[in-house]
Amino acid sequence: MQLSSDSSSYRLNSKLTDNSVVCLMAPTASGKTALAYELYDTGRYELISVDSALIYREMNIGTAKPTAAELASYPHHLVDIINPMQSYSVAEFVSDVARLIDSCHENGKIPLLVGGTMMYYMALLDGLSPVPDSDDNVRARVEQWRQEEGINALYEYLGKIDPITHQRLNATDTQRITRAVEVYLQTNIPISDWQQQPKKALAYNPNQNWHALAVMPDRPWLHKRIEQRLDIMWKEGLVAEVIGLLEQYPLTPNLPSMRCVGYRQVLEYLVHINHPVFEQAHLDKTQFYDAFGQLDASISGQIRPELAAQLTIQAPEHTSRTEALACQKMQNKALYATRQLAKRQYTWLRKLTQLSDLSGDVSNNDKQIGNAITIKTFDSMGQVRDYLY
Repeated sequence: MQLSSDSSSYRLNSKLTDNSVVCLMAPTASGKTALAYELYDTGRYELISVDSALIYREMNIGTAKPTAAELASYPHHLVDIINPMQSYSVAEFVSDVARLIDSCHENGKIPLLVGGTMMYYMALLDGLSPVPDSDDNVRARVEQWRQEEGINALYEYLGKIDPITHQRLNATDTQRITRAVEVYLQTNIPISDWQQQPKKALAYNPNQNWHALAVMPDRPWLHKRIEQRLDIMWKEGLVAEVIGLLEQYPLTPNLPSMRCVGYRQVLEYLVHINHPVFEQAHLDKTQFYDAFGQLDASISGQIRPELAAQLTIQAPEHTSRTEALACQKMQNKALYATRQLAKRQYTWLRKLTQLSDLSGDVSNNDKQIGNAITIKTFDSMGQVRDYLY
């Protein structure tokens, strides 16, 4: 959705007090960034990214990250803060946002939190359990254990020390299994016990007025936007970007960065065409091939002839029928995964707009939690624009 950048004929909403915090929450590809730029141009806002993929340096195309020129004109906090080998917890995000909100208010600006990572928003609006931050030494020990014996060994151990979490998690959920084991080894308390303790949300601050603005656009419109954006990513060189990351870093398929939508599908594609990048000395080729297996030869005849030329253009170095099929599968899987991401984001948005402990006489699309948090729902970015002006 293209939004006009001419704000001269609009008056900023007087409802937004100087101690306001605005959350612009919407699914992927729904036009959040364009509206955020326009709001920044009013001079009243600072931008804080709420995106678990934009945190990674050198992951630009697949994350739809603003260009360097855009970031220079519209600076975002919490973009390009770690490399793809590193991790960044939800607790670290909340801590950073708390600091940034105070800084924005000290600068006379309203923090505009914009992005599509709904788990981050839930942590801000509904709170986090007081699980301690990971200890680097414990994290290294658990990672070494996982590499030496596999995630199944950690999952089996989790069943002994925390049956509740063991039953809740899938045996392949590497990130959460690893985190649960880390917490127990660090505190001698199961993570399920920590998670049962009372939560405290950053947004409960009585000295701040939070506005959580949830945009849930028409799904067919959004699906078309997703398809268009993925086409741009393929043309801009997402495959080459992932190859470059593999050449530079000792990545593994279980890293949070490599589980990002788009990157995951490109990794699978590169494995299925047996790309020479996996011969790099710093990469564990076995991990990638164990994670993705081989291309299913039983469907090798299903490639549509009219797509063959297009796929060859998009991946000119791979021209065989099998490689073209792998390329088509990659694109189809990335499209499906992105649509599934949007579906999950809709689910999170509904959950966020139905938070408990609501008070006051308010309608379904204009809710207030206590005295500090107002939640509104919209069908389009244009409606948000009207609300904020």
